[in-house]
Amino acid sequence: MTAIGSDTARAAAEAAARQSYGKLVAYLAARTRDVAAAEDALADAFAAALERWPRTGVPEKPEAWLLAVARRRRVDAVRRRLISEAGRDHLKLIAEEVEARMTDEDLPDERLRLMFACAHPAIEAGVRSPLILQTVLGFDAATIASAFLVSPATMGQRLVRAKTRIRETGIPFRVPERAELGERLDAVLEAIYAAFAEGWSDPAGTETQRRNLATEGIWLGRLVASLMPDEPEALGLLSLMLFAEARRPARRDAAGDYVPLAEQKCADWDAALIDEAESLLRRAATMGVIGRYQLEAAVQSVHAARRLTGLTDWAAIRNFYDALSVIAGSPVVAINRAIAIAEAEGAVAGLAALYVLGDDKRLNDYQPYWAARAGLLARLGQVPQAIEAYDRAIGLERDLAVRRFLQGKRAALRH
Repeated sequence: MTAIGSDTARAAAEAAARQSYGKLVAYLAARTRDVAAAEDALADAFAAALERWPRTGVPEKPEAWLLAVARRRRVDAVRRRLISEAGRDHLKLIAEEVEARMTDEDLPDERLRLMFACAHPAIEAGVRSPLILQTVLGFDAATIASAFLVSPATMGQRLVRAKTRIRETGIPFRVPERAELGERLDAVLEAIYAAFAEGWSDPAGTETQRRNLATEGIWLGRLVASLMPDEPEALGLLSLMLFAEARRPARRDAAGDYVPLAEQKCADWDAALIDEAESLLRRAATMGVIGRYQLEAAVQSVHAARRLTGLTDWAAIRNFYDALSVIAGSPVVAINRAIAIAEAEGAVAGLAALYVLGDDKRLNDYQPYWAARAGLLARLGQVPQAIEAYDRAIGLERDLAVRRFLQGKRAALRH
């Protein structure tokens, strides 16, 4: 290995983090169930990489290098902390692992087991998905807090308590038996979808923190679907993500401007991904249980049908959202249902459905609500109210391309 620049070393470390963070945390934590210690050791390993790689060059197998350093950090930490007989036994176990020969091929993938440990009933329900996002995908507490609408300090405390719970209660790292699945599978699927959505919100891949998260979410979805081929919601989630990913190339034009779904060119959609998504959805439909992800995928299937018919069946979409509002009632579902009603029955009916949500305080800072409201008000000629709603939506939007799109809509009303 030869010396390289610090920027090159940092890029290599970031690439290793994106590709292997969850895999390394899961492996380090699988034996001791100490997730926090595994994260600390891995953080030290990445710090060491940023310090050494500019001088020594990037190792041939960065994942194995990081694992070796992290394990040495774990041993050092145990030496400092444990003095009891049990502690010496623990130290011996980790020391034996450190001596073992390790290559990339020798490293088993424990991520699915870690996800189910994080979704264990002993973990508080509201923190299971955030815990999976942090331990498996490396999200920081501030990013997770933003997604779950709590303060970073509160989220950080919840995550620390959950990791302590895993260690102190000895929660096993294993895929549960069918009788145990239930809500634990729901939490796992929710976390996978949250990861995908976070990456989906950065379509150009320009933010290092979120880069490749959509790809990682799909990878995790494929893993769960392959290990649980008889779980219709696992298939439904993978179908949903593939439908969305298929449209990624059409979400921006050549100039980088946002293109809404209704205006996207169907020829720019990935036909192979759509076909795979349709096949997964058909398989799920044969299993006799209909859930949230299958219904959301069905909505996307109707949109995808426009490439064949040239039309969008808004009545069908409205029916799917009616069903979703019963299974998984939420403001997000209600907003999409209102938009479908507007397309199927007119803007007056859509706006009426939207106004029913007006007292929900969660919508005050939710951009899609204000954008939908602005669009419907504009269609009804209520220009001042529409401009006011566009102002709210623009102020809440963090994607510059979407913000420019909304600003264009507002400017057209003013002129």
